[in-house]
Amino acid sequence: MTAAADEDWAAEVDEQERQISGEVDKLTLSNTSTTKPTEEKQANTEEDNEQAKATDLADASFLMKVLRSKLVKTKNEVEVQRNDPSSPLHSVKSFEELPLSEQLRRGVYDMGFNKPSKIQETALPMLLADPPNNMIAQSQSGTGKTAAFVLSMLSRVDATKNYPQVICISPTYELALQTGQVAEKMGKFCPEVKIGYAVRGERVSRGQKVTDHIIFATPGTLLDWILRNRALDPKKIKMFVLDEADVMIAQQGHQDQSIRIHKTLPKDCQMLLFSATYDDDVMKFAKTVVPDPIIIRLRREEESLDNIKQYYVVCRDKEDKFQALSNMYGVVSIGQCIVFCHTRKAASWLAEKMTADGHSVALLSGEITVEQRLAVLNRFREGKEKLLITTNVSARGIDVEQVTVVINYDMPVEPTGKPDFETYLHRIGRTGRFGKSGIAVNFVDGQRSMAIMKKIEEHFGKKITLLQADDVDELEKLGN
Repeated sequence: MTAAADEDWAAEVDEQERQISGEVDKLTLSNTSTTKPTEEKQANTEEDNEQAKATDLADASFLMKVLRSKLVKTKNEVEVQRNDPSSPLHSVKSFEELPLSEQLRRGVYDMGFNKPSKIQETALPMLLADPPNNMIAQSQSGTGKTAAFVLSMLSRVDATKNYPQVICISPTYELALQTGQVAEKMGKFCPEVKIGYAVRGERVSRGQKVTDHIIFATPGTLLDWILRNRALDPKKIKMFVLDEADVMIAQQGHQDQSIRIHKTLPKDCQMLLFSATYDDDVMKFAKTVVPDPIIIRLRREEESLDNIKQYYVVCRDKEDKFQALSNMYGVVSIGQCIVFCHTRKAASWLAEKMTADGHSVALLSGEITVEQRLAVLNRFREGKEKLLITTNVSARGIDVEQVTVVINYDMPVEPTGKPDFETYLHRIGRTGRFGKSGIAVNFVDGQRSMAIMKKIEEHFGKKITLLQADDVDELEKLGN
C-alpha cells in the first residue's frame, strides 16, 4: 500500500471514531439517509476513543439481545471457580428442581424456556441458595444469562414490603429497558411484584419515595435517586446486579458511578456481575464490587469453517474493489450476500454506488437506531433486499439461511492494526449456516491487508485461495 493510501485508510478510521463519539446513554437517532459524515480533520482525544468504544459495545450488545431473544442451544462447557472447591456443586436439569414459586415457574415456561441452558443449570442453584452467593459470570448473548439473573431477582422480592429490594444497572437506557422487559414477561403471573425504571425521562422529586420492588437503572440516574433525591434507601437492597460490565467499564464515568452505588449498599447484599468478556480490566472491576464471588465462565463453542470456501481478490484501490464486487454480483449465482466494511463512511459510499448501479441494497450501520436496524434486518431476512452492506455491528447473531456469500470488503482489524481473528470468524460465519456450504471472499488492497489476510489464514489453518474477479469463467465456477 502506498503512503498516500495508508494516510487515506488511517483518516477513514479516524473519521469513523469521530462520528461515533458521544454519551453512551445517548445512542444516535438520525437516519443514515440524512446523516452526512464530517470531513473536518480533527485530532481524536482519549475521551473520544473511550466514548466511541463504549457506544459501539453498547450498541452491539443491545442489538444482540434483541436478535437472539430465544434460548440458543449450545454445547458450551461451564467452568466454576469457588473459594471452597471441596463444596459440592449442584446443577439442575429442569426448572422443577429449583426453589421457585408456581407463578414464577409458569412465567418461565410461558416465555418458551422448557429446560435450563448450560449456564442456568449451574448458576441458578447458586443464585437461589440461602445464604445467598455472590457471583461473577461470563457468557455470550444467547446463553440465557439474563433470564438466570432476572429469575433470581424476582425470587428475592418480598411483595408485602413496598420499597426497592433489588436493583439492576445497565450501561444504557436501551439495555436497561430490554432487561426490564424480560422481568416483566417472566413475572407476568406475579402482579404483586412491582417493576420500575431509573433511567432518563423518569423523574422523582426530592423526598418522594419509590415503592417499586425491582428497579432497572442506568448508573447516573440511579445515583441521583439515591444521593440527591433520596428516593430509595440503599441499605434495604437485598440484591445488586451489574449487567454488561465490559460495556460499563468502557466509559470511565459509568464505572465510577457503579462503584459509588456499590458503596451505599449493605454488606450482606447479594452482588452479581455479568459480562460477555473476561479480560483483566473486567476482572479488576468485578472484584472491586463483588466480594468473595463464585466465578462462572462459559467456554465458547467455536464456529466451524470446514463448510466455508475462502477466497481473496487483489485490488488496487476502492474503485477497483467496487468493480470486483460488481463483477461478482453480476456473475455469481448469489442467494443473499453480506458485505462487511470497516467504517460507516465506506459502507455508505458503497451502498450509494451499488444502488446507483441498480442493485437493491440494504445498509446497516451504527448511525441509525436499533429499531431501524431491526427493520432493515427483517427486510433482508424476507429477501426484499439481496445485498446487505454493513459494519461490524452485524458480525454476530444474524442467522439468515439464504446467505451464501460473505465479502470482507475491508479486512477486520483491531484498533491497534492487528488482525481481528474473532471478528473474521464471526463475519464469515454468517454464511455456511445450518450445515450448508458457504463462500467467503476477502478483498485485499495493499501490503497491509495482504499481511492481515495471511495471518488470518495461518491462525485458522485454512487455505484462502486467490480468485480473479475479472475472470468470468472462474467466477461462474465459484457459484456452482
